[in-house]
Amino acid sequence: MNAHFPCVHFCFSQYRAMTNTQQHPYSFQKKERLCSKRIIDTLFDGGSKSFSAYPLRAVFRSIPTETDQELVSVLVSVSKKHFKRAVKRNRAKRQIREAYRKNKSLIYEVLESNASAPKHIAIAFLWQADELMLTSVVESKMRSLLHRIAEYIHKEYGNPETVVEPAE
Repeated sequence: MNAHFPCVHFCFSQYRAMTNTQQHPYSFQKKERLCSKRIIDTLFDGGSKSFSAYPLRAVFRSIPTETDQELVSVLVSVSKKHFKRAVKRNRAKRQIREAYRKNKSLIYEVLESNASAPKHIAIAFLWQADELMLTSVVESKMRSLLHRIAEYIHKEYGNPETVVEPAE
């Protein structure tokens, strides 16, 4: 039984050395959430790029490197102007977070494959519709937005010989 302990310890030490996306590719952890007031202000001050796929709008910008920050930081916002009841706002935010969690690999692949790509990106997802949408619709629009962001990053910073796969 003692022979198994070094192997378990070795495997665990390798596990700790992996990044968050390697350990849990479909998670959405606290480190990935955009909470910094300074970064949020720079995101909305101007100079950011924006794409829209109704009912979502994505505003993104490369941000200065901070050591404890993930590759992509995400902000989710649903305005009280669109939904007066918190129950509906929370449902829309939950749908956005879930759609991002399932499809974030689209953006991570481009950022990790291009050496000249920005090291950190802040993305804000804003809800634009006045009614709730089906989760499948939100997911397809999220895929579209993330693909468009990946294409933009690839076009701005990427190698000309690598190709981004087209959206479905």
